[in-house]
Amino acid sequence: MPAPVIAVANQKGGVGKTTTAVNLAACLAAQGRRVLLVDLDAQANATSGLGLEKVEGGSVYRPLLADGTVVERIRGTAFPGLFVVPGEFDLCGAEVELARGEDHLNRLRRALQPVREDGSWDLLLLDCPPSLGLLTLNAFAASDRLLIPLQCEYYALEGVAMITRILQQVRDTGINPHLEILGIVMTMYDARTRLSQNVVGEVRQHFGDKVFDTAIPRTTRLAEAPSFGQPIIQYDRYSAAAAAYEVLAGEVASRLGFH
Repeated sequence: MPAPVIAVANQKGGVGKTTTAVNLAACLAAQGRRVLLVDLDAQANATSGLGLEKVEGGSVYRPLLADGTVVERIRGTAFPGLFVVPGEFDLCGAEVELARGEDHLNRLRRALQPVREDGSWDLLLLDCPPSLGLLTLNAFAASDRLLIPLQCEYYALEGVAMITRILQQVRDTGINPHLEILGIVMTMYDARTRLSQNVVGEVRQHFGDKVFDTAIPRTTRLAEAPSFGQPIIQYDRYSAAAAAYEVLAGEVASRLGFH
């Protein structure tokens, strides 16, 4: 059975998308799963957040253009069970290159197919760029589920509305009729503020049980961890943020039917 693929996506920047991709991947790996994190962002923050260097030619950019394979670009990390296909600046050019080619929305799905089917992985996580461009649409076409990080602020619902509209189009056009939302995770939550509580309440009202029970707190330690190339469970093992991501990983595993 092919490994499930989850796209971590939000077209708005600064919502904790990459933080969630990195820390969720690390926590799932710490639970004993083999996880492959694919960094689709030209900024390559997921790559540096796990202590890896950006390497020219090391991303999915060339495999998207049928030059080489994704398997050749998989790199180990310092964390058992967690592997990465790094990001690189060249991914900026992927939008233009993909638009010129045929079947441009299915390039990533085809590139990832051998990886999904080789039996090596329990899960593939795709860290999408903060936009709804061709790379993100390729991720939607290649994925089984979407995980949407949502910042606790008043414009949050607008972002989800846009993603759900695109999701519906991806389904309706037949690009990926089986794509579903795995869940929405509230990030940068501050229990001391009425704003955070109100936003979470409003999102739950709209999306019900699609919203994960766990909210990720806004903490300085979580913001510091990427500069040390470490996920929060290594950087500050007993912090509130580490606990939150561990619980979130449990929820994700449960929704995916992992045992």
